[in-house]
Amino acid sequence: MGQGIGGVLAALDELASLSRAHRVIGIAGPPGAGKSTLAAALAERLSGVVLPMDGFHLHPSRLVELGRRERMGAPDTFDVAGFVQVLSDLRVGGGTVFAPGFDREREEPVADAIAIQPEVSHVVVEGNYLLLQSGGWERVAPLLDVTVFIELERGIRQRRLIERHVAFGKSMEDARDWALGTDERNALLIEATASRADHVLRVD
Repeated sequence: MGQGIGGVLAALDELASLSRAHRVIGIAGPPGAGKSTLAAALAERLSGVVLPMDGFHLHPSRLVELGRRERMGAPDTFDVAGFVQVLSDLRVGGGTVFAPGFDREREEPVADAIAIQPEVSHVVVEGNYLLLQSGGWERVAPLLDVTVFIELERGIRQRRLIERHVAFGKSMEDARDWALGTDERNALLIEATASRADHVLRVD
């Protein structure tokens, strides 16, 4: 298991030997760890596309119907089947693959916001539950060519989350409650999946 960016980059070099249409890299980690930042950097380096798991959130209205709105971000608040289908389509290749994006200000998915063209060789998937082994998520990891788990000191991660929630419209009180409540419960579950990653990247 690699313990730094060197191991991750070496793994990406090895992907060049794969003959499939898209080489799919999974970036996992708890909320606020820096997944989006790393995914964007890798996609730029590889001239690839970022596929965020956030686009597969169930719509808030559906979460209200299910009684799960206050747990948005938990494993059972996503369209896991839809996520698996998109990853499976990337494996098959042969045409443009469409995937939803996510509007953070409105906290809802945006249908077909991401178009992954056949000529795109690398797709960087980032999300919390890529390595979870229950609730249908166990179907995700086998569809990824290499996986990286990001670790970040808890206090820094929580501070980032609070700042993010405030930036997207929550009051400071609500931001702290969500970051230290819902987000942190999810983080504990996610951190337990780190051992399943091909590489663990510890960041400051």
